[in-house]
Amino acid sequence: MESAAPLSLSPTARWRSLAARLNPFAPLRRRFQRWWQARLPLSDTLALTQRNVYILPTGSGWMLALTLIVLLVASINYQLNLGYLLTFLLAGSAVVGMHICHANLRGLTLHLKSPEPHFMGTSTAFDIQLSSERKTPRYGIALSVHGTGKEAHHWAWTDVPAQGQSNVQVAFKPPRRGLHRVPTLTAETRFPLGTFRVWTYWRPAAQVLVYPAPETPAPSLPPGEPRAGGTGNAQSQGIGEFDGVRAYRRGDPLKLVVWKKAAKSLGTGTDDLVSRDAQQAQRHELWLDLARAALPDHEARISRLTAWVLQADRLGLDYGLRLPGVEIAPDTGAAHRRNCLEALALC
Repeated sequence: MESAAPLSLSPTARWRSLAARLNPFAPLRRRFQRWWQARLPLSDTLALTQRNVYILPTGSGWMLALTLIVLLVASINYQLNLGYLLTFLLAGSAVVGMHICHANLRGLTLHLKSPEPHFMGTSTAFDIQLSSERKTPRYGIALSVHGTGKEAHHWAWTDVPAQGQSNVQVAFKPPRRGLHRVPTLTAETRFPLGTFRVWTYWRPAAQVLVYPAPETPAPSLPPGEPRAGGTGNAQSQGIGEFDGVRAYRRGDPLKLVVWKKAAKSLGTGTDDLVSRDAQQAQRHELWLDLARAALPDHEARISRLTAWVLQADRLGLDYGLRLPGVEIAPDTGAAHRRNCLEALALC
């Protein structure tokens, strides 16, 4: 049984949510949307032609049509020559505006740049390049993620220069971690009069990787494990951080200072320095194991491991990752961090 609309919503939003659930045509509309979107070709580059650009009057356009009909009837009834002139002048302007509006979108080429991975809970911005070979500029081009029903569009507006290019960013917030296909996008224009809406639909082939959201506040790193064949007797106990690092001592070589941690400390107004403990690092190694994240919920454990990966990377430590069926050997660097985050996103 479906739960009621959240009480945090406004009364209008709750009524709309309730009406959407009780609408008998809602399942049919969703099925039609899935069928229709499946028929769109998958491509990261779309050339707009007469075959994939659509046009219909807006609310203002229908009102203008009604006004023209009233003017025409009044001019015929009262034999007003100036009425005929005004009616056909407005009608001619509407027809010219229709052709300009359609040509404003037709002929554009849309190209989606490869989206970068991002963390769940934050919006990702798709970079889209609009190219035009026409000798005149194009004005008022809007792009957005295609919504369903009465879902609001968050438009990103741009103008395309003559025989030039323009870049625009469209925001999208995935609901869960993992690998997601870029949603269907829509582009439209109502230039110049706003009496006609010209639009197109675009289904990119690219996919975006969503990392798990890290746990906040970040928990302390687990203690290091004895290396195979090492001299350590047991897991060392530290002060909340991996025992391969310790507080800076006067006389420590500069190469042992964890400079990433030092830069962060200086940025926050403190002077805490951390040095690598060479002896401890030789005896122990840091493993981030899902089984050691003592939380009941699976997603919470994934979030804790994500926070551990980011914290170990900031400290410049060598760390490994253990997941069910996946083991990534200890290493450091941006590539290692990316591999660990990808494994967490897809596990």
